[in-house]
Amino acid sequence: MDFLITPAAYLIMLAFFAAGALGALLLWRNDRAANAWSHWLAIAGSAAGLIFSGAVLYKGVAPSFAAVSSLPLLSLSFRIDRLSAFFMLVISLVALACSIYALGYVRHYYGNYSIGVLGFFYNIFIASMIAVVTAHNALFFLIVWEVMALASYFLVVYENREPSSIRAGSLYFIMTHAGTVFIIIAFLLMYRCAGSFDFGALRDGLSDASPLMRNAIFVSALIGFGAKAGIIPLHVWLPSAHPAAPSHVSALMSGVMIKTGIYMMIRIYLDFLPGSYLWWGLALLVAGAISSLLGVLYALSESDLKRMLAYSSIENIGIILLGLGSALVFQSFGLDSLAALGLAAALFHTINHAAFKALLFLGAGSVINATHTRNIEKYGGLIKVMPQTAFFFLIGSIAIAALPPLNGFFSEWLTFQALFQGVMAFDVATKVVFILAIGSLAFTGGLAAACFVKAFGITFLARPRSEQAMHASESARSLLVAMAGLSLVVAGLGLFAGVVLGELTPVAGSLANLRGAQAADVAGFRSVSIEGGFASVSMPALFFGLAAVIATVAVAVRILARRRKVRTGPTWDCGTDLTPRMEINAEGFSRSLITVMRGVLRPSSETEIEYHDASGYFPRIGTVTMGLHDIYQTYIYKPLRDLTTMVAGQVTKVQSGNVNAYILYIFLTLIGLLFFLDVQS
Repeated sequence: MDFLITPAAYLIMLAFFAAGALGALLLWRNDRAANAWSHWLAIAGSAAGLIFSGAVLYKGVAPSFAAVSSLPLLSLSFRIDRLSAFFMLVISLVALACSIYALGYVRHYYGNYSIGVLGFFYNIFIASMIAVVTAHNALFFLIVWEVMALASYFLVVYENREPSSIRAGSLYFIMTHAGTVFIIIAFLLMYRCAGSFDFGALRDGLSDASPLMRNAIFVSALIGFGAKAGIIPLHVWLPSAHPAAPSHVSALMSGVMIKTGIYMMIRIYLDFLPGSYLWWGLALLVAGAISSLLGVLYALSESDLKRMLAYSSIENIGIILLGLGSALVFQSFGLDSLAALGLAAALFHTINHAAFKALLFLGAGSVINATHTRNIEKYGGLIKVMPQTAFFFLIGSIAIAALPPLNGFFSEWLTFQALFQGVMAFDVATKVVFILAIGSLAFTGGLAAACFVKAFGITFLARPRSEQAMHASESARSLLVAMAGLSLVVAGLGLFAGVVLGELTPVAGSLANLRGAQAADVAGFRSVSIEGGFASVSMPALFFGLAAVIATVAVAVRILARRRKVRTGPTWDCGTDLTPRMEINAEGFSRSLITVMRGVLRPSSETEIEYHDASGYFPRIGTVTMGLHDIYQTYIYKPLRDLTTMVAGQVTKVQSGNVNAYILYIFLTLIGLLFFLDVQS
């Protein structure tokens, strides 16, 4: 197996993506050839990435290598330790499914948009994400981080004849580069302490950093990587950018790209910085609770299927932060085994969310491809014409709603256990934060279940609400194969949760601050026990128990109903023709919950009534339209934009065009630098 984890194997994997990107450009005049070339090579690269990362996790080694660079401080170095290998495995897994899906999905772009351009940026995007989680030098990391941002930007604006795509891309471009500014600040602060940009040197050199410096690094990294992860209120780009991209790209962005921010938070907080402060963990717990709760509330209020899934990603990032925040709190008290438990919960939810969110985005893409609209109100009854897509979407919905026995249940259960340990272990002030986090997670779980009952029910059940839904047809084979594969992954992660947790424990224990810590007791794949028997669960028993209950009920119904005669007749409809307008729609489904939460969501509603005659006594049609105020734009980004515009207006006065004034600026700058150097000496 050693030959699988050599530098040559890693470079061969990247070479597949490079060949896929360059070949797609060369074949840009032939859509069919560009599609086959770019996506089959992406499949090969992703499969190679799965094998490489799986071998690293199995063997427990950390291969590293570097290429020669003539630039000072820049080293083109890679190191694939357990944490990098885990994220590389997640990226490769989702990329493999998305690439298979793309073979059939991108055909509807033939003749409209260049498949060669799409294939080029798609391969670059996957390769850059893998490079981000394996880079071992801060400057090199920033280069591949920027490549990832640019490749994803061009994928967001791929449908460049749609004004909404251009707006979404522009917002994404601004937000991602604003985040990069804070990332650069964090790396510069670390360089000042360690004297090097090498990750190994950063790990060793930050041990003497002052508390002020460590806090500054924490805040800068939280803002910089939090913007990429989509933490509220830095999330404003996410609900626009993810729906604008092609659906298989949306799956990659929502399933794995935002996790690169989580990866670097873990790397810096638990690997580079020696020890953590209590307030770091509490801050992440608060951020996670707010993001998870508000994310699912906004998802529940959406009628755009892909925007709903995008908001749901914010919710799941919040759940991951709850695990990571609890880990930092435990680590600040020296409770390393509990810290490993919190981190394992965060990592487990990371791979779970990648799998079921990619599955849901691919399912949404199939529905949109068949109906040519993202508006849920235009769907209905699709289970009759798209039964396999409906089944796979149902699998994803059950998983993301954290219902047993699928994978979402186990990672949320694990997060609950980490939070319960915090309630038992700490004083009143810290305990209150953990209790609020538990309440937030419980409330989020209930709202997520309601959200995906709405998504599945309005989309696939009842009668078609539009001509497009009425004439939709089942997805192509490659689309179904990709969704079937991810459905198996979702089910497997739930059934074999104990095995997966057993593999994640060494990942958590490989970090400098948690060296060798044990997260939980795992008895093979049978059961998982937390902190000396405080709680335990057996996913196989849960899985087979539920299967037995369902089978028993089905058999009982069949036996009891076999002698009954079934008569089919018209639905009773109060004397009027039964139409799709009589069905509950998405807005009506969520209206009561939005009304209850109006203090947070600030909903607005408009009522329109059409009358039979001019007298206004006999209404014919009444329509209620509900919307949400964008409080982040109103209270954060608009004031910030106004302030920036005002400052920029004042700064432009400095550029007077007078040469004497410019000489004065240079003189004052020199005086300032000399004074600074004198103070430093």
